[in-house]
Amino acid sequence: MKIEQIYTGCLAQGAYYIESDGEAAIIDPLREVQPYIEKAARRNAKIKYVFETHFHADFVSGHQDLAAKTGAKIVFGPTGMKMGFDAVIAEDNQEFKLGKAKIRVIHTPGHTMESSCYLLYNEEGKAEAIFTGDTLFIGDVGRPDLAQKVIAELTQEKLAAHLYDSLRNKIMPLADDLIVYPAHGAGSACGKNMSKETSDTLGNQKKTNYALQPMTKEAFIKEVLSGLTPPPAYFPQNVMMNIQGYDSIDEVLERGIHPLTPEEFEVAANETGAMILDTRDPQTFAKGFIPNSINIGIDGSFAVWVGAMIPDLKQEILVVAEEGREEEVVTRLARVGYDYCLGYLKGGFASWKNSPVHEVDSITSITVDELAKIKKVDPEIHILDVRKNSEFLSEHVLDAENAPLDYINDSMLKVDKNKTYYVHCAGGYRSMIFNSALRARGYDNLIDVAGGFQAIKESGKFQVSDYVCPTTLL
Repeated sequence: MKIEQIYTGCLAQGAYYIESDGEAAIIDPLREVQPYIEKAARRNAKIKYVFETHFHADFVSGHQDLAAKTGAKIVFGPTGMKMGFDAVIAEDNQEFKLGKAKIRVIHTPGHTMESSCYLLYNEEGKAEAIFTGDTLFIGDVGRPDLAQKVIAELTQEKLAAHLYDSLRNKIMPLADDLIVYPAHGAGSACGKNMSKETSDTLGNQKKTNYALQPMTKEAFIKEVLSGLTPPPAYFPQNVMMNIQGYDSIDEVLERGIHPLTPEEFEVAANETGAMILDTRDPQTFAKGFIPNSINIGIDGSFAVWVGAMIPDLKQEILVVAEEGREEEVVTRLARVGYDYCLGYLKGGFASWKNSPVHEVDSITSITVDELAKIKKVDPEIHILDVRKNSEFLSEHVLDAENAPLDYINDSMLKVDKNKTYYVHCAGGYRSMIFNSALRARGYDNLIDVAGGFQAIKESGKFQVSDYVCPTTLL
């Protein structure tokens, strides 16, 4: 029997490949399904099942495409939701044979009402692993406030109460030596304080996970709801795509991987109202970019920040990317439901820059040493920290103002167009997103601080607040 975790860092998401005696199952696949198909083919295995732990909010699952391409059956736990594709709606404790192994459905409502875990029995009949989806993470549990965005009569308190019961009645009685494989790790917005570890024994989680410690249901509800912030706007839209169905990834790629000359690119931008998304490195972007474009670097938490910055999944997008990475960008947009990419700039930004008729913009970026010299001359300068509020409260430059990128529309209200601001995040990725987004809206006096808070603190040239351990990473 083979178990393989396939972890995608930019989404902090774990999919799983399970195989026994020539039959394979995929749990919570990403939207680009070809790698799973190729893996099974290399091992002479047939994909028999696609198990979904719930209707995902933070990404579009590949269940529909994978079933269409392989003939595999899609399996969900108990739900009354009407779906736009064929699926097996399993009963609680229903078992599915996979070669010489078997997988049992354990219905665990709480994160969502249909949430289910999958208990894997190995070829000797012993329970070996449990795939917990967003019910149980390493060090945390799934936030119970997302499903209420889709089903009006649900409240986060009702869902938290269900989660309490599911954990104590369904999960905690299981054997301590079970390996827990969750759907997410640190960096995902589906929990508030997940570990960087992506698996653990259930026994260790019983000892160390705050949500599995002895407490009343009322205390549990209070604890899991504290520190939650509003989820990204695209979450409910992804849920509906996962329920109702979506265009094939092949169609999305065919639409989006469309090279455009600078002239064609400009016409498309002017005639469609498409957003220009520049996915190059932040500091490379700062030196020169197409006016009004937004920078979200591909080498970072790309999908997460695309979702936070573009509230409408149907927003048309034009891509500026490093040459050779255009398909990667379109694929990663599709992972979170952004299917309306109109094409990319052929030849990259250089082709635009080398064209004499096209304008180029830039953003000033300074080092921490340069910022220290400026502050020495003028101690009253405005420093804007665009990290999450939880990060800011944990540690920040004294006199800095917090304007979280997560809530950029609210944060914009803190910025006076007539004043100069020195903008930083943790390392320089988010500050360029913030600066580019505001520059596209006419804010011309924002200066980026390269290296972010990490460089500021390491320099020793700024007064920093005392460190407070955060209780939430949201």
